[in-house]
Amino acid sequence: MKPYQDNIISEDTKIRIFDENIDPIELMWHRDLLSRKVTILEGKGWFYQQEDQLPQQLNPGDKIFIPALEWHRIIKGNTNLKLQIEE
Repeated sequence: MKPYQDNIISEDTKIRIFDENIDPIELMWHRDLLSRKVTILEGKGWFYQQEDQLPQQLNPGDKIFIPALEWHRIIKGNTNLKLQIEE
């Protein structure tokens, strides 16, 4: 089971929600096959971390580009995290 819920908007866009009660161990380092543009829609206290970088806090309105095959992870916050992902 995936640690998030996806709502498909179009062929290349989805809304992804991570629940505030998620077990942090489920938020593992990983790589995606495709590059992604991510827009933070909602969430407080969450962080994004790229390989060999310090974590950066995520705030509504922030935009992140994640290149294909780059190691990254998110770090659990205090509320649900809602993202728009474009591949």
